[in-house]
Amino acid sequence: MTDPLSSARAAAADFVDPDLGLALGEYALIEAVHPDDGPLRLQIGLPFPADRYRDRLVESLRALFAGLDLAGEPAIEVTWQVGAAPVRGAMDGLAGVRNILAIASGKGGVGKSTTTVNLALALAADGGRVGVLDADIYGPSQPRMLGLSGRRPTSPDGRRLHPLVAHGIQCMSIGFLVDEDQPMVWRGPMATQALTQLLTETDWDDLDYLLVDMPPGTGDIQLTLSQRVPVTGAVIVTTPQDIALQDAVKGLKMFEKVEIPVLGIVENMSSHICSQCGHEEPIFGAGGGQRMAEKYGVPMLGSLPLDIRIREETDGGRPTVVADPDGAIARAYLALARRAGIAVGALADRSASFPEIVIEDD
Repeated sequence: MTDPLSSARAAAADFVDPDLGLALGEYALIEAVHPDDGPLRLQIGLPFPADRYRDRLVESLRALFAGLDLAGEPAIEVTWQVGAAPVRGAMDGLAGVRNILAIASGKGGVGKSTTTVNLALALAADGGRVGVLDADIYGPSQPRMLGLSGRRPTSPDGRRLHPLVAHGIQCMSIGFLVDEDQPMVWRGPMATQALTQLLTETDWDDLDYLLVDMPPGTGDIQLTLSQRVPVTGAVIVTTPQDIALQDAVKGLKMFEKVEIPVLGIVENMSSHICSQCGHEEPIFGAGGGQRMAEKYGVPMLGSLPLDIRIREETDGGRPTVVADPDGAIARAYLALARRAGIAVGALADRSASFPEIVIEDD
């Protein structure tokens, strides 16, 4: 006779979520118990925020168990907790922040800032405590994207800043401290000092994730972040176009060089969706992000469309995840956020320490 305890656990571990494309056993802790005085209980622990995901997972597992001989319907309990990944070398963690994610690209114009804000909102929509640091000193865009243009942060003690909050996420940007049309005519050292102050002198409030919207390229600000900040991992945003992929590879290799794990690749503008007829066409090419992920052995976190609604909603200060939370595009961002959370969770489980950073010229 088949042991119902083992059957339930094995079936749950083999369940493949259609949006994530991963077996539950690859990213969740699964425990099954069968008390003498009650039904079988299945306890599932997830490493990423899952307030919205939890009910759907329970429903899917109940449908799965209905086809098994388990002598009654199991009770299913799903919980989640975001762990803190270890910091590199002798670096101290950042107060109030469990994990710092650098959202980067090798070049501008690939939708990195739009991806950052929607990824942050997706993590928050699932229950995570999330912040965004706008690290583009010369071209800050997060204030407008979050509907915070013209707002100023407060500083009760004259030394530390309180982040502004929009749509449930905390945010800090140089754009809050200067007029929107004021150019930042600063040399590299001034920009990197400003970034360091914005990061370390902001009172981040108990964040699971701080997403850093990086400027394009691999220059001073990127090196400052990697050398002075306990970055958990990096997400590389690209488009399928060959020229964008070429620069994205440079960004990936920069993070490898400074021993920051690359959590995965996001292919933005993977296909254009016509606002009139709904026709979908890969105008920038197809499959480039997937090929890059396979070549460099990093996960493909997701593909996002080129859709006029994303631009309109973000320009209006209500990005897609909050403007249309149940729409297909928001679901794509939510799946992306969950895959990124899984990647962070895998790092948090590692016990080996990181090596010291060494940067050498080729």
